[in-house]
Amino acid sequence: MDDLGPVAWPPAPIKTERLVLREPEARDRASFVELHASSEVHSYLGGPRPRDELEREMPEVPGRRPGSFVVDLDGSMIGQVLLRRATEHRCSAAVGKVDLGYLFLPRAWGSGYAAEACAAALDWLEDVLPGELVVLATQTANVRSMRLAAKLGFIEVERFRAWDADQWLGLRSAVPPSD
Repeated sequence: MDDLGPVAWPPAPIKTERLVLREPEARDRASFVELHASSEVHSYLGGPRPRDELEREMPEVPGRRPGSFVVDLDGSMIGQVLLRRATEHRCSAAVGKVDLGYLFLPRAWGSGYAAEACAAALDWLEDVLPGELVVLATQTANVRSMRLAAKLGFIEVERFRAWDADQWLGLRSAVPPSD
């Protein structure tokens, strides 16, 4: 995955009704470790990483790169939204497009935070890279992620097999469909 090209980074924090999307900070390190060590979070992502390994390897300010937003609720990190250029992908239809990824701590599930944060990140992307095509890949077994993809306007373009599971690839055009 590559960066987002000519986009100035980091942007000003993005505020939604309940959340702030911002650049990662040192205070987020423990939440990043928790996020990547969670078996619930990684049940459809190949499994969690060992906590002790994460503690050793996680930089002081994790996730600091263009396209990486911390999702902040009331001053605490509850998740991460990633927008990255897909330079390589298990599905060739994704190559060259911006790939949307997201991870949320289980305590934040079921409250609509992922939809709110992802929609805000996609709006930001449309402002800085108008007309950009965005893809989202998820396991077909991940019902919550499939529902979120539909809610965000992603349309299925391909199914493929990777990591011993059936995968789904959706495409979201920056231009809304005409009636």
